[in-house]
Amino acid sequence: MTAVVEPPAARLAALPGVTTASRVAAQAERARATGRVLPVVPALAGLLPDTGLRRGSTVAVHGGTSLLLALLAAATTAGSWAAVVGMPSLGIAAAAEYGVDVTRLALVPSPGAELPAVIAALLDGVDLVALQPETVQPAVARRLSARARHRGAVLLSSGAWPGADVELACRREPWSGPSAGYGHLESRRVRVRAHGRGAAARPLSADLHLPAADGSVTTSVPSPSPSLREATA
Repeated sequence: MTAVVEPPAARLAALPGVTTASRVAAQAERARATGRVLPVVPALAGLLPDTGLRRGSTVAVHGGTSLLLALLAAATTAGSWAAVVGMPSLGIAAAAEYGVDVTRLALVPSPGAELPAVIAALLDGVDLVALQPETVQPAVARRLSARARHRGAVLLSSGAWPGADVELACRREPWSGPSAGYGHLESRRVRVRAHGRGAAARPLSADLHLPAADGSVTTSVPSPSPSLREATA
């Protein structure tokens, strides 16, 4: 008798700690994009090789979760599925504010000792997997990056990751908006620096509003394309 192989999406639905609706697993399998590059918002496109998130790559994000969420926004809006693992403080409302389509977002806030297995299964079933890497050993990290390459998924690390293809570092400045001690926070200017391997070897930087007053991610000086320049050491 021929053995029946359970599809990756079905294994995803059975994982402990997955808090999204069970339909995510089945829909994720159907929703995988055919292109090799997943889109990002225009303000970030010039910082990345191929102006997007290349399938099979690993991206390390330094400097908080705002940039991480911004990277998920355009891809999920375009129909890709994403998952966030081991980040219990990240909320649905925050993701939505940065433009993430939360109906296409799976949350696994506390996978515990099963973290590597959870990430591996998610890489089989969704397009982007974001995680907190503090407890991931270097050897395990390399295996997970290899799995992402093999499956054509994008692995996003909120912090250092050995052998990352691209590293994005975000330096934040004070919020703008309040005047004379009162008012609402409106926007925050940041400088994002990018460097990595291969096509990403040349350092680049961009000054952005993350977020802008309307909640979007924009260049700090409006222009047809991101304002880029070679980063200084």
